[in-house]
Amino acid sequence: MDYAVTITAKETAELLPLERPKGPVGLDEVAGKTLVTLISAGTELASAYLGSNFPSTPGYAAVFQVEEVGENVRTVQPGDLAFCMGNHRSYYRVKADQLLLVPAGLPPEIAVFARMMGVSMTTLTTTTARPPAKVLVMGLGLVGHLAAKNFLACGYNVYACDPVESRRRIAFETGIPNVLPEAPLEDPELSGRFSLVIECSGHEQALLDGCNVIRKKGEVVCIATPWKRYTELYAHELHYAIFHKYVVVRSGWEWELPRDFTDFTENSIWGNIQGALNWLSADRVNVEGIYDLFSPDRAQEAYQKLLHKQTDRLAAVFDWRNI
Repeated sequence: MDYAVTITAKETAELLPLERPKGPVGLDEVAGKTLVTLISAGTELASAYLGSNFPSTPGYAAVFQVEEVGENVRTVQPGDLAFCMGNHRSYYRVKADQLLLVPAGLPPEIAVFARMMGVSMTTLTTTTARPPAKVLVMGLGLVGHLAAKNFLACGYNVYACDPVESRRRIAFETGIPNVLPEAPLEDPELSGRFSLVIECSGHEQALLDGCNVIRKKGEVVCIATPWKRYTELYAHELHYAIFHKYVVVRSGWEWELPRDFTDFTENSIWGNIQGALNWLSADRVNVEGIYDLFSPDRAQEAYQKLLHKQTDRLAAVFDWRNI
């Protein structure tokens, strides 16, 4: 029997039976048992766990062990570990061109973070800022934390801020050196010196602060989804900052890039995720100490802890190996 983590009602997650696709694997398909899947806390909580359309089966990323390969598949063998994008379920069957092989020796619970690294790698691809420029990451949830590490790995002078002490502590303890409680608006050594601000909180005050702390003609890239309004700020305040500092404000939506390699375009979604897997394998980016492992039959507990901030970890990974 196969299973999937299913949101059956608001704030209710269950592990429910799932029917496996019938028939043999297709000529170009690969199939196997899931090892781990990663919760994307921001999106899954806002759009699924606290949503209004039920049932839903959320999920972003998975690593599975290949058991079967189609007749036309030449690059994947039974026993390989494969990364793919998808929801929280115990069995995967995908086209061979919709997966990436996990580098040898890389644990699946580490490899699965390549998906969330890819979110900010789009900005890394498209920004005009070049190392060793100063970069400020605003918000140290999972996406912001990994953004800071991605840019550090490329030689940028990275600063990061978050009002939550536990997030700052995790960042500092796991290799992010310049961690602040808020944007350094009053620091003459930093204010006006950042070439790039990466807004990863979805909070409009952070966006405004980013526009005020950036250098003239710098970029402020909005990576986080603005799920709701947090303040009573007027648009005039943002307008004023943009106008007087010549700020380039733009979306950091990762799907600005094509899914696959195309001519005349730098990088792609899959290319960036492949790069993230390689960085994790080489320990260029470290994710140890930022996540908790949960069995999928404890899905309700995992989502509740993330929702109510009952853990100081940034992420939760479902471990399917005993299901």
